[in-house]
Amino acid sequence: MTNPVSKLLGALPPGVRLVLGGTVVLGASSYIFLALAGHSLDTDQVAGVNVLWTLVMSVGYGLFTPVELELNRLVAARDVAGNGPGPAIRRILLATLAVLAVVLAGVAVAARPIADRFFDGDLGLVAGLGGAMVGLAISSVARGALAGLGHFGAYGMQLAVDGGLRIGLAALIPLFGVHSPTAFALILVVAPLSASVIGLRKVIADRRGGPAPVWRDVTAGLGLLTASMLLSQLMVNAVVVSVSGLSPSSKALIAALANAVVLARVPLFAYAAIQASLVSSLSGAAAAGNQAEFRRMLLRTGGIVVAMCAAAGVPTVLLGPWAVQVLFKAQDVLGATDFLWLVAGTLCFMLATVFGQALLSLGRHQRQLFAWLAGTVVLVAVVLLPGEIATRAELAYLAGAGVSAAAMLWALARSMAAPVPAVAEQRAPLAAR
Repeated sequence: MTNPVSKLLGALPPGVRLVLGGTVVLGASSYIFLALAGHSLDTDQVAGVNVLWTLVMSVGYGLFTPVELELNRLVAARDVAGNGPGPAIRRILLATLAVLAVVLAGVAVAARPIADRFFDGDLGLVAGLGGAMVGLAISSVARGALAGLGHFGAYGMQLAVDGGLRIGLAALIPLFGVHSPTAFALILVVAPLSASVIGLRKVIADRRGGPAPVWRDVTAGLGLLTASMLLSQLMVNAVVVSVSGLSPSSKALIAALANAVVLARVPLFAYAAIQASLVSSLSGAAAAGNQAEFRRMLLRTGGIVVAMCAAAGVPTVLLGPWAVQVLFKAQDVLGATDFLWLVAGTLCFMLATVFGQALLSLGRHQRQLFAWLAGTVVLVAVVLLPGEIATRAELAYLAGAGVSAAAMLWALARSMAAPVPAVAEQRAPLAAR
């Protein structure tokens, strides 16, 4: 017998199934890495590592995930035409290095303020932040090229090696009696760079030639996509960033909230394993002008998101205060209500992501960006209200994500009321095609 979940998994293309294992390992590494840090470092040190992790996950992924998506698009298009990936990779790599240089220069210039504000004066964690950005930049280029060429086995292996190294190296640190947050920071540099070797070796083997893409094609849509990604990553990590920025002395609270956010975001990791297939269906229906199928897939996706959040959210709310103490050695500073706001915020954030991907499938990059911007404005306004800092940060996340989801749904309704754009105008990331 079949059920909706098995039908969905059966509809996934083989490439996505190959990526699934790597996605699981990389997602699990988030929990294990932070758990090992929590059991190896004192409260002040683990708070710094948690903030570093949050900054890398928000700013780093916001900056460099669009690189992967755009390179994926260019390489896939060239592959269909019989051209090699080299010229596109070189141009995207140059653009990536330019962005990376600006980021590293900013980190270097503001090293002392960053250290004092977020890391209790620890410049080693600032250096780790810069190194982690390098690792993310290079790994994003490698993954984008692999996905564009259809090397999903190597893509999944890169994810698995990245996550496996994070777990293995983090486990070795306490065995050698090392109790340094900088050591954990270095893992976020070594793991992605080492894993990228897998992707680069596979891509370099393709020596087909072809003309280089023009810079306009390389950068088209990248700015809007990057801005949207940065805002979305800022929102999903805003709880920890807000508390660490407004109350940097609350080390125990910061560490506990970082752990709580990780638990509340479990459905996000599950969704990451299937979103490529779902977005592919949305993009195909949009390109074919099949609005009925587009609506069916959108409703199905929304139903899957709600089901995943309910299945993971209920036990998280009930067991979360106990789980963060046992799994992450966090102090007893959070209650079930804190987890309720975080779980509700995650549901709204995931729905906003689904609606945003639908807008991308229709070529509505600007509308997606405006929705994230509106949610960010609301988030900032709520977090600056008077009251207890943790509650303000949690409700700000919920309000911001809710406004973004509502704005995107409204924009989506307007977009679907108009004629579906031509295929040439579709701007959905090819990572999901």
